[in-house]
Amino acid sequence: MSDKSKTGKKWSESRLDGKTVLITGANTGIGKETARDLARRGALVIMSCRDVEKGEAAAKEIIEETGNSQLVVKKLDLADTKSIREFAQQVNEEYQQLNILINNAGVMMCPYNKTVDGFELQFGVNHLGHFLLTYLLIDLIKKSAPSRIINVSSSAHKMGSINFDDLNSEKSYNSVKAYAQSKLANIMFTMELARKLEGTDVLVFTLHPGVVRTQLARHLNPAVRFGLAMLRPFTKSPTSGAETTVYCAVVQGLEKETGQYFSDCERATCSSSAHDDEKAKKLWQVSCQMLEIDWQ
Repeated sequence: MSDKSKTGKKWSESRLDGKTVLITGANTGIGKETARDLARRGALVIMSCRDVEKGEAAAKEIIEETGNSQLVVKKLDLADTKSIREFAQQVNEEYQQLNILINNAGVMMCPYNKTVDGFELQFGVNHLGHFLLTYLLIDLIKKSAPSRIINVSSSAHKMGSINFDDLNSEKSYNSVKAYAQSKLANIMFTMELARKLEGTDVLVFTLHPGVVRTQLARHLNPAVRFGLAMLRPFTKSPTSGAETTVYCAVVQGLEKETGQYFSDCERATCSSSAHDDEKAKKLWQVSCQMLEIDWQ
């Protein structure tokens, strides 16, 4: 990638000294590479992950490579609202600021399963888990403004629709449709959150990282995995896959782009469904009801 963004501003050398960043799913894949890049820029990076042992190994590797010892590993299970609440309480108590929240973790096209709280796993982790986490940290993020929230979505959202009659896929389950629904929810959440945060100096972005070679594909059936293997020359490494996340985290001058969807480090077009403001508002209300929170 060029050292300059599409607007011609240099950003590859942007520093984050004195800034605090939180990345979910930071022990592997895109999350780990995002943590590596932002650590290199001098940020204090909170690496949240389900597997603390793997998280500690990733942090050790990044510290040795970057020389930045400000990496903290914390346990977070996005499939359990109790874990999310405990994690958020720790962050709120231990840190004076949170400048960048990157909602990166996710599950993809897995067999039907439910979270601890009874939500379909993909909708529960990819959307509701991050919705709750952001809600619990929003006051700290506002206090730290100018700050940013970045939701990692996928171009798969274009195959999705929000099935309000069966959000938990209890009537019928298609792993691809459920994944696409959760990724569409990420974008609708981003757009509605951006509207609610107008005037707060908190920017919100969502993005498609590209088709990236990560462990997310482990649940795909053998035929699909074979197809991906054939496409390998056209897919991205985790490092390349993290570039758009990093772009949204560090590039200056994006104030007018809040709420927007990015791909390959530039504004991209999302589906018409993602622009349905009424459905976005309804999704927000239903999400609050499912999580038993009041977020106006």
